[in-house]
Amino acid sequence: MHNPSPARACGIDFGTSNSTVGWWRPDAEPLLVLEGDQQTLPSVVFFNVEERRPVYGRLALSEYLEGYEGRLMRSLKSLLGSKLLKSETTVLGSAMPFKDILGLFLNTLKQRAEEQADRSFDEVVLGRPVFFVDDDPQADKEAADTLATAARKIGFKDVSFQYEPIAAAFDYESRIEREERVLIVDIGGGTSDFSLVRLAPERRQIDDRQDDILATSGVHIGGTDFDKQLSLQGVMPLFGYGSRMKSDAPMPTSTHLNLATWHTINAVYAPASLRALQSMRYDIVDPTGIDRLFSLIEQRAGHWLAMQIEQGKIELTEHERYLIDFARIEPGLEATLTRPVFETAIEPLLERIRANVSQLLVSAGLKHEDIDTVFFTGGSSAIPALRQGVATLLPRARHVEGNRFGSIGSGLAIEARKRYG
Repeated sequence: MHNPSPARACGIDFGTSNSTVGWWRPDAEPLLVLEGDQQTLPSVVFFNVEERRPVYGRLALSEYLEGYEGRLMRSLKSLLGSKLLKSETTVLGSAMPFKDILGLFLNTLKQRAEEQADRSFDEVVLGRPVFFVDDDPQADKEAADTLATAARKIGFKDVSFQYEPIAAAFDYESRIEREERVLIVDIGGGTSDFSLVRLAPERRQIDDRQDDILATSGVHIGGTDFDKQLSLQGVMPLFGYGSRMKSDAPMPTSTHLNLATWHTINAVYAPASLRALQSMRYDIVDPTGIDRLFSLIEQRAGHWLAMQIEQGKIELTEHERYLIDFARIEPGLEATLTRPVFETAIEPLLERIRANVSQLLVSAGLKHEDIDTVFFTGGSSAIPALRQGVATLLPRARHVEGNRFGSIGSGLAIEARKRYG
């Protein structure tokens, strides 16, 4: 038996929180190492003003937290399908379109993958969510076109797409021994995608798998939305969220909402935003919270706070409580996040996810007992309340754990080999 040669093309899973690149070759792990010894590259860019250069991934986060001057951008994928995509922003003193920032990050993925593989890639299969934008086919198409254009601009000659949950399904299929009906639950940083697929060892070689996709759906809810709700319920009340004005109205919340959302944190530091807050201070019954908010803004600690919240979400997956120490804002100030607080905060989001899965079964014409397996992938798929909700809907299905950050990239590598040889 001849040893097949490595694939010509790679697969890129450009994720909201983390990205991977998969490249199929015989007898080897498909994911390429992208940073240090890690196969994931956090989808982060930091424009370091002092050294006038962009840095990426974990290094970007650590330089930012070490206090270098500059601009941190995270959740870049959330730009796709947002109004921001047509605008530009100021980095390193000059205007740069948001599209080009996406391109910079994709280019870094391509270069690092080529370095690891010791060859260049001209073709790529890009993962994409089932919907970049809910209920707006035109905006959804624009988002996909923008991503494809960015990929061509950095040197890919042939660009095609595969749905992320379908890619995850191919990764799982490479390990099964009999036919199964599988619900793929992919809870990423920005979207939750669900696919009902028929998988079987003997179907791996078939090129067009359209008939095996029984139904797909998705909602624009992901890990960053869980972070946001945890932030608003668990931490922002310490910073004036919910404070009463002397008129008895609640304090306007735009600053808190911006602070709780990764890609709008920088807006809080804008002079106009600060002026609006300052003019409000005298109308607040108890200014303790808003004064802490000023201290947080003065220290530009918004991203630091967001990372504490994200860490809290991760810890609450395994543990019942997580303590955030706010001594840098005020001596002795801390917040204890608990799992019940987290679950209450995200319940409306989980309700939408459960409704989406129920609707998916209806549109596929299947009953809950028809599903053999639930395959969980994506960074936020481990949240106990989320799993419990899916388990209640599908009590007979067994639960299988994907590589939370790697299943999609591995599946895209399999798909790239099938499409491009």
